[in-house]
Amino acid sequence: MAGQEKRRMRLFRIKRKNLEIAFFALAVILLAVAPVCAQGSARQAQPAPTRIMEILVTVLILSVLIVAHEFGHFIMARKVGVRVEKFSLGFGPKLFSRKVRDTEYILSAIPLGGFVKLAGDDMQEYTGKPDEYFSKSIFERFKIIFFGPLLNYAAGFLFFWLIFFTGYPTLTNKIGGFVDNSTAEASGLRLEDEITAVDGKNISSWVEIVRAIQAKKSGEKVSLSFLRGGKEEVISVPVKEEELSDATGAKHKIGLIGIGPKFIRVRHGLFAAFFLGLGETWNLTLLTYKGLWMMLSGELSIKNSVTGLLGIYVITSRAVSAGMTAVLHLFAILSISLGLFNILPFPVLDGGHMFFLLLEKIRGKALSAKVDAVLTRLGMSLLIFFVVLVTYNDVLRFFGERIAKLFDR
Repeated sequence: MAGQEKRRMRLFRIKRKNLEIAFFALAVILLAVAPVCAQGSARQAQPAPTRIMEILVTVLILSVLIVAHEFGHFIMARKVGVRVEKFSLGFGPKLFSRKVRDTEYILSAIPLGGFVKLAGDDMQEYTGKPDEYFSKSIFERFKIIFFGPLLNYAAGFLFFWLIFFTGYPTLTNKIGGFVDNSTAEASGLRLEDEITAVDGKNISSWVEIVRAIQAKKSGEKVSLSFLRGGKEEVISVPVKEEELSDATGAKHKIGLIGIGPKFIRVRHGLFAAFFLGLGETWNLTLLTYKGLWMMLSGELSIKNSVTGLLGIYVITSRAVSAGMTAVLHLFAILSISLGLFNILPFPVLDGGHMFFLLLEKIRGKALSAKVDAVLTRLGMSLLIFFVVLVTYNDVLRFFGERIAKLFDR
């Protein structure tokens, strides 16, 4: 029994060491159900961000997501009386450290995440003292694990609340600009024309206008009703079909007439923004799990819906181009998605740890070291395989044409 318990304790430590790997594996599916944050909307004119700025923002977002998660484990461990030996911002070689009370705070060289080291989470260190992890009850250990994803979820909500309170650009139904060779402009539409109906159907948002036009084929015409100077007019506009890439790099043929919306900035009061943030968080929660179910049931293509770190960089670069509000919106979506995905009952993720603790409570004993080891290795192997597969798909999606040209020479 002592040998089994020793192996089980070591497995927990292995899982904690691999947590950053699991996070990056999780990143490959974060945008599968929420790619809308960086696509389908016209942008205000912004200075073009540098490549260095795009990389820095991507690294910052990923780092904050993981550090927030680890901070959730940290604060709950302290609350239930578990001694936290180390809290590191980043990993790799140590650049700076300072010990405050019982905790060593570390700044490490590689700014992609961080980790917490809890007292007694390794059998070689576990002595049975009351301030060690495995000395705590199942419920207390459950809370320590659960508070990581919970803090990610809460951080996402706070950013939605901030966006609604400080103001955000929103689309109107008025035309705010034309692209070169716009068929809409050539047909007589002007700036500030307010579109009220498409093909005789009343519309209430710019998104409905875009969807109706994108569904058209090249050579077809779309009938637009619009207000100009208080009078309603109707015009027929030829549609051109073009192949464009979405936020994840997937290419689609869509109908276009060469118009962009007029933006207005909307702000809400503190309490109104709070409830709007709650609503947005809840809607994203439902969308996330609905998207997961659709992928599992085959209704949604995993290949076209999933992206990895390369895709996250591409989407982040577009958000940086769109401005600070778009970056905050992307961060909120990623943070909430990370919290939701990480509570799934999958080995090596927090949800897997919590599921095993529930089993321990029901059975009155923990899983055997052998079963725990098999599940841990299987889960990590599947995650790594998925990361490699999605990364390969990203390389083909974003660089496939360039690679093909190299071989054609």
